[in-house]
Amino acid sequence: MTRYLRLWTEILGVSWRHARGLTTTVFGIEVGLVAGNIGIALALRAAVDGLVAGDVPAAVTAAVVAAVASTTVLLLNRLHGLIGLFLIVERVGMVLEQRLLEDIAALERIEHLERSDYLDRLTVLRYAPKRIVGGMWNAVRACFTMLQLALTLLLLGSVSPWLLVLLVLAAAPLWCDRAGRKIESHAEISTAEAFRLQRHLFDVATDAAAGKEIRTSQAGHRVAQLQAAAFHEATVGRYSARVRAAWLRAAGWTVFVAGFIACLGIVARQAAAGTATPGDVVLVVTLTINLQQTVQTAVSQLATTMNAGLFLDPYLWLRAYLQQERSARRGDLPPPERLTTGIRLDRVGFSYPGAAEPVLADVDVLLPAGSVVALVGEFGSGKSTLVKLLSRFYEPSLGRITIDGTDLRDIQTEQWRRRTSAAYQDFGRYPQMTFAEAVGLGDIRRLDDVDAVGRAIDAADAQGIVRRLPAGAATRLSPLYGGVDLSEGQWQKTALARASMRTDPLLFMLDEPTASLDAPSEHAIFQRYMQRARQLAARNGAITLVVSHRLSTVAGADLVLVLHRGRLVEQGTHDQLMAAGGRYSELFGLQARAYRLRRP
Repeated sequence: MTRYLRLWTEILGVSWRHARGLTTTVFGIEVGLVAGNIGIALALRAAVDGLVAGDVPAAVTAAVVAAVASTTVLLLNRLHGLIGLFLIVERVGMVLEQRLLEDIAALERIEHLERSDYLDRLTVLRYAPKRIVGGMWNAVRACFTMLQLALTLLLLGSVSPWLLVLLVLAAAPLWCDRAGRKIESHAEISTAEAFRLQRHLFDVATDAAAGKEIRTSQAGHRVAQLQAAAFHEATVGRYSARVRAAWLRAAGWTVFVAGFIACLGIVARQAAAGTATPGDVVLVVTLTINLQQTVQTAVSQLATTMNAGLFLDPYLWLRAYLQQERSARRGDLPPPERLTTGIRLDRVGFSYPGAAEPVLADVDVLLPAGSVVALVGEFGSGKSTLVKLLSRFYEPSLGRITIDGTDLRDIQTEQWRRRTSAAYQDFGRYPQMTFAEAVGLGDIRRLDDVDAVGRAIDAADAQGIVRRLPAGAATRLSPLYGGVDLSEGQWQKTALARASMRTDPLLFMLDEPTASLDAPSEHAIFQRYMQRARQLAARNGAITLVVSHRLSTVAGADLVLVLHRGRLVEQGTHDQLMAAGGRYSELFGLQARAYRLRRP
């Protein structure tokens, strides 16, 4: 509860800073509603008593006050729906959503993107910021409603103290509703994985790219079955939780209604005995109607607030995780301006969370400054994982990585990444951007530098793509955004161009850079990037790391590293490894024979 209150206070502060006028207006509306509703009952009592006493002016004045108060309450309720539940929630929700996305994007590591507990909560948190803000404002309104309820009971108590029991009985539906929300919250999280799976399968079934394979293999029925099974698992769990919660809420309301009827009976008996004035009778009737509506409104508002509570625990968990990750940053040293020794992998080992076996084990090697290093091996041998460690997406489980003798952990991550550049195997696609923007992202500081983007496009041999685009480099990369789609090979060339934006990296990594390209394009790309590697090496001692399963393309590297099942089994030049007759020689021979067999 303390964490919730701190979060409500924080959101209220955000509302005040970013929507001060709206915030003031909402509080003014709430005060006016409380005063108006109580004023209606008091004015009606005064009007009736005035008529009974023969004081017509007083009765007319009270009636006018009641009419004005009724009109004001109606108007304020209309305004509250527009201002409180739409404008302020939209504005402040957008602020929180932007902050959350910026915090997630600023995380140094990507381990969380492969953690089910993180993804489960992220699934629940989709659109959560606006719902949390809405819940906070519903809580504010519930506080004013409870104030109105307390004043109503105080006035009723002045006629019959027995009605004060209703304040205690009102706790029953509130407690039961809170218990029901906890049941629903638990179900939301426990079924999030199944819900995410069914949504993914639905996207696969309706995706144009996957659709070709599904239709050719006639697997549509099976995909639909899997999607339906996952949807059923998610729905059954959530439906069962909602049924149990509904029974709890019904029990709470039963307790309150029974007490409410008993108290009304007492008031009716006192009125019949003549111990109350006619005005008191009208007051009791008016407040009784308002009391029922007020309690129902209070419970509804608290229910809406607690519905937002479904998102509070995942939201607070995520914030705590983000804070933990930020506090774990320890590096504050700058990277060297120029590499003189190189990058040392000192008995590096790494295991993914929950994995039975390590992906890398006891990798010990020096990547010399100014060299072109080829990293080869079969699929699953740990090549891409090593690239992620060098990018600081993960920390080694064992050993360390040093840059000219300085532990990479001690180097400030953001500065290190400014001195690295990479084209990853699972490269990003940015369909909402233009081609120039998708390339310029490689160096965000020069995103709008037309000359720099043009040079990067030339480096990746991607001029042909630009010439074929209807609006050149200004073409958006998706038909959904008024542009055109790219082929897999064209997307890969875009990624290569993006990796070429930085002109002074200390480490330039190409992870399977030509996997989607044809042989002529692959040959042209490697010629260009070997030339680029030599230029970078002469400029600042940069290391170019090329990861490839096509051994013929990396034969010109200064150093070839061979990984097998996460271990470094061979290292040397192409000629040295071929002469040694080991695993590299065996793999090279297998690929050469396969290529000869494929030739016409």
